[in-house]
Parts: sequence; C-alpha cells; structure tokens
Amino acid sequence: MQSIPELRDDPDPEEIQEWLDALDAVIEHEGPERAQQILEHLVSKGRRRLGHLPFKATTGYINTIPRHLEVRPPEYTDHHLEWRIRALVRWNAIAMVVAANREHDGIGGHIASYASACTLYEVGFNHFWRAPNEEQDGDLVFFQGHSAPGIYARAYLEGRLSAEQLAGFRQDVDGDGVSSYPHPWLMPDFWQFPTVSMGLGPIQAVQQARMMKYLHHRGIEDTSGRKVWCFMGDGEMDEPESMGSIGLAAREQLDNLIFVVNCNLQRLDGPVRGNGKIIQELEGEFRGAGWNVIKVIWGSRWDPLLELDHEGLLQQRMEEAVDGEYQAFKARGGDYTRKHFFAKDPELEKMVAGMSDYDIYRLNRGGHDPHKVYAAYHAAVNHTGQPTVILAKTVKGYGMGEAGEGQNITHQQKKMGENALRRFRDHYEIPIPDEQLKETPFYKPDDDAPEMRYLHERRQALGGYMPVRYERAPALEVPELSAFDALLKDSGERELSTTMAFVRALTVLTRDKQVGQRVVPIIPDEARTFGMEGLFRQLGIYSNVGQLYEPEDADQLMSYREAQTGQILEEGLDEAGAMSSWMAAATSYANHGVNMIPFYIFYSMFGFQRVGDLCWAAGDIQARGFLIGGTAGRTTLNGEGLQHQDGHSHVLASTIPNCVSYDPAFDYELAVIVQDGLRRMYAEQENCFYYLTVYNENHTHPAMPEGAEEGIRRGMYLFRAGPEKKGPRVQLMGSGSIFREVLAAADLLANDFGVHADIWSCPSFTELARDGMVCARANRLHPEAERRQSYLQACLERYSGPAVAATDYMRAYPDQIRPYIGRKFWSLGTDGFGRSDTREKLRRFFEVDRHHIAAAALYALADEGTIEAAKVSEAIGKYQLAADAPNPWEV
Repeated sequence: MQSIPELRDDPDPEEIQEWLDALDAVIEHEGPERAQQILEHLVSKGRRRLGHLPFKATTGYINTIPRHLEVRPPEYTDHHLEWRIRALVRWNAIAMVVAANREHDGIGGHIASYASACTLYEVGFNHFWRAPNEEQDGDLVFFQGHSAPGIYARAYLEGRLSAEQLAGFRQDVDGDGVSSYPHPWLMPDFWQFPTVSMGLGPIQAVQQARMMKYLHHRGIEDTSGRKVWCFMGDGEMDEPESMGSIGLAAREQLDNLIFVVNCNLQRLDGPVRGNGKIIQELEGEFRGAGWNVIKVIWGSRWDPLLELDHEGLLQQRMEEAVDGEYQAFKARGGDYTRKHFFAKDPELEKMVAGMSDYDIYRLNRGGHDPHKVYAAYHAAVNHTGQPTVILAKTVKGYGMGEAGEGQNITHQQKKMGENALRRFRDHYEIPIPDEQLKETPFYKPDDDAPEMRYLHERRQALGGYMPVRYERAPALEVPELSAFDALLKDSGERELSTTMAFVRALTVLTRDKQVGQRVVPIIPDEARTFGMEGLFRQLGIYSNVGQLYEPEDADQLMSYREAQTGQILEEGLDEAGAMSSWMAAATSYANHGVNMIPFYIFYSMFGFQRVGDLCWAAGDIQARGFLIGGTAGRTTLNGEGLQHQDGHSHVLASTIPNCVSYDPAFDYELAVIVQDGLRRMYAEQENCFYYLTVYNENHTHPAMPEGAEEGIRRGMYLFRAGPEKKGPRVQLMGSGSIFREVLAAADLLANDFGVHADIWSCPSFTELARDGMVCARANRLHPEAERRQSYLQACLERYSGPAVAATDYMRAYPDQIRPYIGRKFWSLGTDGFGRSDTREKLRRFFEVDRHHIAAAALYALADEGTIEAAKVSEAIGKYQLAADAPNPWEV
C-alpha cells in the first residue's frame, strides 16, 4: 500500500486505499472524464442519502490541466522566436519607464506588472486574439492598466508607435507621447477600454460579453466566435467591482468571456494573501459562482518532480506553503528554497538532491511557461456553456533580479541601476553595448530579422494589430423634433411628471422605424417606480434562455415578459452592473460597428454618487447615450429621506467634461434635449453623453414657447417676460421642479410688492457655465481683441436688475454661472442632508420655496439700493419665514 499522507491518521487506510485504487483503474482504462462522472454521481447520491455533505470548491494546488492532456502549440510555432519577441518587448518596456524617469524625475510608471504578465499577453498576441478589420469584428481585450508599458513596447516593434512616442511616455500635453495607462480619450485610435481604476475592467468585461450575446440574440449583429478577454491582478480582485458580476456571467452562460488573473501573489505594498492562498480562494469563489476554472500554477520544469511524487508528499508541501512563503522563495533564491521548502520533509530533500541551487531557482511558475499558458487558453476558448477564469501563478518583477524580483518594493520600481540593467540585458540577449546602457536605448531589430517577420506574420494571420480602436458605425437618421409633438403641446388639465414625459419620449423612439430597434432601455429593478412596466410586454426583457416559466401576472396587460429577443435590460439591484451594461451599449459604435442608443434610468442619488468612477470611465471610453436620473432633487422625493434624496448629482455630473447635463422643468424641454442628444451623438457622432434629471411630481405642462429650442439646448431661455413698466425689477432663474416655485414667487413679488420679474428657465447651469468659461478664456488670452460675450450675458443684456436662481440642488450647481453673469447674483439651493416630509415642508426647510425665493429677490434689490431693507423684513414677516432657524446644512 502506498504511503499517502492523507491516510496516515485514517482508522482504516486499507479500505480507503481500495477506493483509491479503483479510481486509478477508471482513470487509466476509461479516462479522467469518466472518472469525474462517477465521482459526481457518488457525491450526488451522498447528498441525497446523508442530507448534508460538506462542499469544497477547491481542487489540489496543481495545474487544472494535467500534462498528458495539454494541447501543445501548433506546428507553425517557433518557440525560440517567441522567446526573442518576449525579450525585446520586456527590454523596451523597461527602457521606456527607466528613461522617462531619468529625464523627468517623478514621472512614474510601472515595470513589475508587465514583467510578470508578459508571457500571458504574448501567447494571446501570437495565437489567439483576432483583430478587428473590414472582414471581422475581432476580440475585445481589457489590458491591465499597469501593464501598459509592455503593450506600448510591442506596438513599437510592430511599427505602430515610434521611438519618439515611447520617449514621451506619460507626457500627454504636447500630444506626442503615450498615455500613462489605457485611456481611449487620450489615444482614441489605440486603446479601447480604460482599466487602470482597478476593478472597473472586470465588471465592464462581463457586460461587454453580455452585450455581444444581446446583439446576437436580437439579430442586430453576428457576434458568434468573438471573445472578451480581461486581464487583472490578484490584488485587484479585492475590489468589489471585480467580483460583483461573476454570478451574472455564469447565469447568462457567457462562454464568450475569459478572465485571466495574473496571480503574482503581490499587491502594491506586499502579499495579497500572505497567510493564505489567493489562487485557492479565487478558485472557490469562481467555481462556486458557476465558472469554469483553469489553474496554471506550475511550469514545465516542475513536471518531472510531480511525476516522481508517488506518495503525494510534494503536493502536500505545495498545499501547506502559504503565499508569503512562495514570495520569499522567489525573492531569496534556490538555496533558500531548498532549505525552507524541500527540506521540510526528508523525502522531498532527496528528490532535489541532484539539483543545483540554480536548478531549483529555475523551477518555473505556470504563468511564465508559454506551453502551459497556451494549453489553458486553448481550453478556455473551446469551453462552452460557462465563462472561464484562468488563474496563472507568476512572479512580480520577473526577470528584474535583485532590482525587484518578488520583492515587496517591486510595484514602485521605476528605475534600475546600471548593473541591474546589464544583467537584464545579458539574460535576454539584447544587443546593447555597455557604453549605451546608461541611456537605456530602445531596441528594434531590422525589419527582415526572423523575429520581426514572425511577429508580423502571426498578427496578420489573426487579422491585424491590437489594441486598436476601430470606428466604423454609420451615422443614424434620427427623428426630428416633430416626432415628439405630443410633448410640445399644452397638457391642459392633465397632470404628469417629467418621468412620465420621459417614458412617453422613450415609447416614441422604440416605435421609430429608423432607430427603434437600436434603443436599449436599462433599468436596475425600478421599472414600476418609474412607470415603465408597460414596456415589459411591449418590448420584452432580455434573457439568454427566454422565459422558462409562466409569470403569475400572465393574464394582465402589463405582465412580466422575458424573451431571448427582449429589448429591455433589467439589471436587478446592481447600479454598478447596470452602469457597465450602459457603457457596453454606449460603445457599440466602436466595438461592434453598430450604433446602439442606451437609456439607463436610475434613482439619481444612486447614479454619480454610487458609481462615479464608472461615470468618469464612461467619459474616457467616449460613451454615447443617455443617463436618466429619476426621482431627482432633494425635495421632490419627499418620503424617502436622507439616503435617497439627491441634491448634488448635477454637481458631480459637471465634473465630467463630455457629460452634457440638463434639469428640465417641462415635457417639451425634455423632448428638445433628447432629440438634440440623438442628433449630436448619433447623427453627427459626437463623443459625448447626456445626463437628464426627471421628477415624480405631477403637474400640468404648458406648450413650448415659440423659439425656445436653441435656449433649451444652450441652457437658458426666457420663459416669461415681466411687464414693461417702471419700478424695481429682478431676474428670476430656476430649473426642474423648483421652477414652478420660481413662477409662483414672481406672482408674489408682483402682487404683494409691485416688483416685476423676468423669468428664465435654465435647464442647464452647467452648459451656461462651460460657455462662460470659453468666453472668459478667450478674453483673457486675447486682451486687445473685441471682447466675446457669453450666451448668458447675451440673454440678460436687455434686462435689468439682480438675478436670483433657485434649484432643487446645492447652491454649487447654479453658482457655476456666478463669474459670468455680470451682475449681482444670489442663489438658493438644498445644501445639507435630505429629510422625509411633505414637499411643501421640505422646500420651506431648505429655503427654496416661493416665499424664500420672493424674499431673496427683495433682499437682492435692497442690497443694490433699489428698495428699502424694510421691505425684506416685511416679506419675512408676511410669509412667516423662520429667520433665526438653524442653517439647513448644519443640522
């Protein structure tokens, strides 16, 4: 009987051995697949008979694919030339970062991440990743942000980037260098996805893979055969977004999705799981979620030792050692590894007795072995029914030697001394003479060199070069404003919210012959809140398997209907996933050659505040689409209180340069804005996206004033002019739900104090401010030229008196226009935490109701000497304003 470690403490080891011998016989004569089937039947039977059978989601700490089942690289593969290409890319990546920091101390950059991931990328480049071109759409690859230098270095060898561009690493201002990380906004023909904000790559990749299934099932685009690859580090997997959508990926059977986790066991500061095993932890989580898991732990040099491990002692030692130890083994060399790994057991020590310390040091990890990586990739692309995660064990700073290999300081390494560079050069056989080492020059062989010919041949066989951003979607013919005619008219006595106006506009679009099929409604389980349940039956909810049940409301007009061709994406309570889903649809024009029009509606409080990093990435990725902040404003959603009431989303939206944001008060404003967004993004193909806030407060809507369209688009128009009479005059401004309070305040001022008010609806203080900034800059830099006038000033130049603005948002929102308004300006807003109460009480509490607006207007007039201050006191008393109440933002 074999002396298997697990049997030493068993009360009846012979019985266990008989079962193990039987299993060995099945594997030998019928194959591992049959053995697995039998084991699964036994486990299933055990669960039924025993009631509870402990579940273990991890397998042994060895490669998932045994050596005899590995698919070897194809015959055309030249392993020596591929090693040469990896060597050249490694050198140029290091040279780029080292040279940049020598010239500009503190410019930053990373060496170690790509050093550990190089083989993982190169096997993909040489054998698997199809590029987009005129004949094919290609694969989508999310490159890990910190590995960008290696991707640039390869593009340099391919002739797509010049030495001058590499020398300009992290020097974006003059436009000649390459960006620090993957930034499509800065390199629009190169990068596809912004990934360096860790965690955002994985959640985006999941939704990109599902969007490809969605497009395919709906018959819009044939995405069969395409894959989404996402590269990330093991430390990155602690980000909630990294793991947040893995259940969805399994549930949706996204077999077009492959995660590659570079498990170099190190975070930015130290071990990922020094006291445990990150690979085993991730295996359990992914396998438990329903993924196909492939572990690539040990390289080929371990195979002979594993084959000698008849008693399982080596595998047991591999299981016992924790990641903190494995890091030290690589950092401290072969002698240390012999003493602290193999010498733990006399039999293991004998196993390596004939090996030198250097031989032990060279025992490679799976992520650095192109044969093991190829086998894993081949298995992943041919797996069906599940997404795949590849957990590849590597060494951070691989090849850097004493300059940082496997050391805690490795991630921060941006420089290498001359001796370290010399050793690196010699190891990778880079023909750079000693006298040039100090300059760390780039190196590229002649075009007819064997490795260069091989590099180009492999990429041409796969359709071209990557990464590349390849825009080819034709412009859309979008509806004219007249298509929304019902929203442009007076609603009469009918009261409706702007949320319902949005639903009506969306319905118009889904029925449009030109763009209807391109509309993608995205909802995070709030359709009934927004009155959108009527779309369930009309459009259907997308499901990769259709509807396998009869819904309980099947007999109702608005029943819950799922379908494989469904148009709605209902994401559940998952704002980050829904935002990533929106981003996938919003970049279809670049990634799939087809314009899709996504509308993602959400509680506005849970938009920019909760997933602001993704919103910023949407700007970088050049997304096109509509974000709809529902139940918006601090006082409109009256019953929900502090955690739900949004008074700052427009402030947050204003921080994203290509986010065009509006706060419409009426249905016709919303219609104009939506149509203008369609024109800009899909007819003119401008790289911007829209954010609109809508409300759940019902009221009547007037007809659109004649000639108001341009003002709505630019952010301001005259809704109603005051009477042309002598007397004190004020300019009242507002937006959204508070605009109706502004209208009421104007009546109070006229009836109670004889003050005339010109009333301005301002759907976008942000657009007004941006225009003001443009004009101010032009004047500042051209002091002798004729002064430019902002649109805001042009609107107000014929009207006298101070300006008062009120919104359902923080004062910071309207205050954006203060520098450009050219007159005394007072703003009212909802600074502070929200509360639950009636709308009337909330608006009184935050001092944005009609009475506070009227009093503020009187104070503005008194401040400039137009009326007596006593008039303000009279208003405060008349309207019973609590002058001595605490500040709303302080209590």
